[in-house]
Amino acid sequence: MADRVQSKGRKQAGAEHALIGIGVLFAVLFVAMTAYIGYYAFRYRKELMGNSYNRKAELLSAEVLRGDILAADGAVLAYSEEAGNGAQKRIYPYGEAFAHAVGYATHDRAGVEALGNYDLLHTGLSLKDRIAFDREGRLFPGNKVMTTLRVDLQLAAYEALGNRNGAILVTNVKTGEIYAMVSGPSFDPGTIEESWELLSADTERGVLVNRATQGLYPAGSTFKVVTALAYLKGHPGDYTAYAYNCYGSFSSAGETVHCYGGMAHGQISLRQAFAVSCNSAFVDLGLKTDAEVLDNTLQQLRFNTTLPCDLNYKSSRTVDPKAATVPERMQLAIGQGETAMSPLHLNMITAAIANKGVLIKPHLIGGIYDAYGALIGETKAENGGRLMDEEEAEIMRSMMREVVVSGTGSGLSGRSYEAAGKTGSAEHAQGGNIVTHAWFTGFAPASDPEICVTIIVEGAGSSSTVAVPIAGILFDRWFQQ
Repeated sequence: MADRVQSKGRKQAGAEHALIGIGVLFAVLFVAMTAYIGYYAFRYRKELMGNSYNRKAELLSAEVLRGDILAADGAVLAYSEEAGNGAQKRIYPYGEAFAHAVGYATHDRAGVEALGNYDLLHTGLSLKDRIAFDREGRLFPGNKVMTTLRVDLQLAAYEALGNRNGAILVTNVKTGEIYAMVSGPSFDPGTIEESWELLSADTERGVLVNRATQGLYPAGSTFKVVTALAYLKGHPGDYTAYAYNCYGSFSSAGETVHCYGGMAHGQISLRQAFAVSCNSAFVDLGLKTDAEVLDNTLQQLRFNTTLPCDLNYKSSRTVDPKAATVPERMQLAIGQGETAMSPLHLNMITAAIANKGVLIKPHLIGGIYDAYGALIGETKAENGGRLMDEEEAEIMRSMMREVVVSGTGSGLSGRSYEAAGKTGSAEHAQGGNIVTHAWFTGFAPASDPEICVTIIVEGAGSSSTVAVPIAGILFDRWFQQ
């Protein structure tokens, strides 16, 4: 009898210990889950604030006057005024000129208004000052977001593009700062509420699309930067021996590619072919480059994948060279066919060439300041990865310099600085017709690059007569500072 009682007691004690163990386990799991949720909410607080399902932004708007957006020199690009009854009105002093870069603060937001939304809706006021504002019935002033945009370069780019469709990007090759970002056609962000339905329904013109980051275009001859780099990688010891006799066209497998204007360039080297943008030679180069090498080059340059960038962009795409037919490889070599590229991506590749092969992640926000003007956060230059080795970058810089010295970019020669670049005239089917987009991408000074300029003007024809002069305006403005 005593043995049965003792056995029963041991079973009860064992059950109690098991329950305690389960309780402790659940408690540990609960604490771990709570800690993870807290960490996640803090780590991704800015992204969560931007989510359209998160209503916290609306609640903060009822007590915080949305902060100012500033240019790099402190010029105000956007600010809010109290409109009574807790409402506020957003003002954009420069109107259309900064529209796509600065963005708008309604309808899910865009541009810096989206990137800096968290900071713009938070205040750095002390508790004492919050009480004072509250007593006066005033909204708390939000933090200020200082961008990397330069007013002089932005206005110069906006005026140079004019009423044409296209995009312009000006960046610092060593820091990743975006000095200018223009997209046309533009809009007035100050009247976005009134014009939203009309603008959002206009899919033909795509006014709200930031063509600098979201526009995808045939790259045309600017893609020869990629083709040339792939050939260098596949022929590191004998690329200088390359020679081709151009008769104005190249035919293979039932496909014919013509040089621009039917120009027969004669006997030329790789360097000369790049300078005068010989389509025939580059089709030959593309077919002589091993498909595996070309594919690896595309991967290194971030085609068909994501970019190291926080901006809202579309990924550039190409055919798979390993599975492509000969006609597809021919079109790929000159940036045509299925090739689609954004000005942002081309600018990043160009900037990496200028920066000895290393890409610095592009960014629009430079710093965050509280209501008292104290710096509370800043963006540091961030390594976006090595896109090519230093020797390859040096060769590409030299070839891009030759474009200006003796090739299609000669409109930039004879200035107080030495520029380097690549032009491109890209054919595109539009409304049953073939139109030609004018491209330019380049940097200056050639020996120690500071800024990178990338331009596309839709349907403008020759890049030498349209895009190159725009680049000259922007380079001149920078070096006149």
